[in-house]
Amino acid sequence: MHSLSGYVPAMLLVAGCGLVGSAKRQRSVPLSRPLNTLLTPLPGYAVVDQQVGAEERRVAGMTDYIARIYEAGGTVAFTTYVGYYDRQAQGRSIHSPRNCLPGAGWEVLHGGTATIAAADGPHVVNRYLMKKDAAQALVYYWYQGRGRFAANEYAVKFNLLRDAVLEGHTEEALVRVVVPLVPSIRTEADADRLAFTIAPRLMDELRRVLPSSRARAAAGGNNAS
Repeated sequence: MHSLSGYVPAMLLVAGCGLVGSAKRQRSVPLSRPLNTLLTPLPGYAVVDQQVGAEERRVAGMTDYIARIYEAGGTVAFTTYVGYYDRQAQGRSIHSPRNCLPGAGWEVLHGGTATIAAADGPHVVNRYLMKKDAAQALVYYWYQGRGRFAANEYAVKFNLLRDAVLEGHTEEALVRVVVPLVPSIRTEADADRLAFTIAPRLMDELRRVLPSSRARAAAGGNNAS
C-alpha cells in the first residue's frame, strides 16, 4: 500500500483550484494593532529597525512587516522578522524560509523542529542550524494566523486552501527568530536558550496584534471582490 504522503502534492493541487476560484471573493483582514508594537521595549537590548528593499518586498508580497536587530553589549544578540499578509492568493502568498534562505547563500547544516511553551500552550516551530561562509546562525520560524500556529508547510498550505474556499479569508504571518552563533560568546545550546525566551513572548504578543475573531468573522461573512 502506498503511503498517503505521496498523494499530498496532488491533493494540494486539486485544492489549489478552489483557491484560484475563490481568490476574488476574499476580503483583506487588517491587523488589530501595528506590528511595530511587538517586542518593544525589550529591557537589556538596543533595537535597530531594518528596511526591506522595494524589490524584495515586491517578490515577498507581504502587506506589512517588521524586521529588527536586537543588540546587547554592541553585539547582535538576535533578529526578528514578522511578515503579515492580509490576504493571500496565487502569486501573492508566504514564501517558506526553507526555500528562501538557501537562495540567499545559507546552507542548512541540520534541521528539525522545537517545541515552544507559549502562554496558551506548547507550539511546534521549525528549527534550522544554518551556515554562510564562516557565519552560523540558529533559525526558528513558524506560521501564525487565523487562530493557528503551524510549522509543517503541507499543513500550512492545506489550511490556507481550506480557509480560502470555506471561510473566504487567508490572513497569516510568517515569523522568524535568528540567533547568530558568535565564536567564544554563544554556542548552539546558548542560542537555543535565548530563542526559547524570545519566541514565546513573540508568539504571545503577535496573538494580540493579529486580527481578532470578530474581524475574521466579518471577513468570512462579507466577501469582497
